[in-house]
Amino acid sequence: MLPAVVGRRDAALVIRTDFGDAAAWRAVRAELSKPWGDGDLEPYVHVVDDPAWDGADADAVVAAVSVDEELNVVFLADSTTMRDHDRTLLAVAVLTRDECGSDEEFEASGGRVRTVAAGIEDIHANLSIANLDFADVRDAARLDPAGVFRSF
Repeated sequence: MLPAVVGRRDAALVIRTDFGDAAAWRAVRAELSKPWGDGDLEPYVHVVDDPAWDGADADAVVAAVSVDEELNVVFLADSTTMRDHDRTLLAVAVLTRDECGSDEEFEASGGRVRTVAAGIEDIHANLSIANLDFADVRDAARLDPAGVFRSF
């Protein structure tokens, strides 16, 4: 069983789920620490780097973090992240079908998409203040030839 994690409302929650490549993880951490926006905004991420999460899939992570009712999205540094040249993370909406009143609401608010580290702050900030929903994130990713969220 995965440990429960409560995110910090002001910080994007990043959970490492692949522990096979220390050098790749260092590269991911370097990307996560770069300023974003116009280059003057410091990133604010809460990183969970605990081997208890090794191999956890997105559904298991959502189940473990769903105790935090304020959390809208979690970012996974998974095996794809470690292999991918761009070190894309998996952004996962923290929402289950049972929490939605309809399939349409779940379709708009749920889902998964890959994002570059620089996109984490855009996603987290906009979802946190309900400026956009996860469908907007997915739509922005569809504009990229690789299907990766880069920015709004």
